[in-house]
Amino acid sequence: MSTSIVFYDIPSTLPNCCWSPNLWKSRYALNFKGIPYTTVWLEYPEIEEKCKEIGASPTRNKPDGRPHYTLPMIHDLATGAVISDSAKIAAYLDATYPDKPMLMPAGTAGLHRAFEDAAHALISPIYPYGLPAAHKNLNPVSAEYFRRTREVAWGKTLEDLTPKGDEDAVEWKKLKDGFGKLDEWIRVNGPESPYFMGDTPCYADLWTAAYVMWIRLVLPGKWEEVKSWHEGRWAKLLKGLEEYETVL
Repeated sequence: MSTSIVFYDIPSTLPNCCWSPNLWKSRYALNFKGIPYTTVWLEYPEIEEKCKEIGASPTRNKPDGRPHYTLPMIHDLATGAVISDSAKIAAYLDATYPDKPMLMPAGTAGLHRAFEDAAHALISPIYPYGLPAAHKNLNPVSAEYFRRTREVAWGKTLEDLTPKGDEDAVEWKKLKDGFGKLDEWIRVNGPESPYFMGDTPCYADLWTAAYVMWIRLVLPGKWEEVKSWHEGRWAKLLKGLEEYETVL
């Protein structure tokens, strides 16, 4: 089967290189759809040039108004389309390859958009933990860029960003409670339900798994606790989606 899609990802020093939750969302999606693809690895300073080269649109503007280019990004060689942003990539894959398993079953695109907004707010305490830990696993050229841009965005050093002492206890509980709410949503289908839509995974599950994977990869000490949360829900989620972890 020939390669149809080029998937752009950011390398790290971790096994298989993959580390970013936003990139995992799209890698999971490609593997779930079963669409042939190959990965091209770009360090952070290379992203803007490559995006402009192949005609990708910026995903947002920088504080000074200049366009900001980010990954994930795919280049579909079959159609010529270049798509950035994990949610837009998922929508594109479903629209262009409807004969493959659907990430967002018919009529659920709006619900998925609402899910992303709500779920992201619930688990946002993950960032002060994940960002400093992720930085330690980047190659030097990306590590410098990552530190500089994140410290500007957060207004503090990566070292100061990580919660400590009483703040750690409060913020970690917020994160656990956030995942607890996601667990509640899944259990609406029944106490043994593995996924948001019952027995079949959808994009909401892949989205959630991407953040769980981030914890497992860059916060291995914390993962020992997280995998026992909510009756082992999150370890079971990764296990259930293990076949979609392939790095091509």
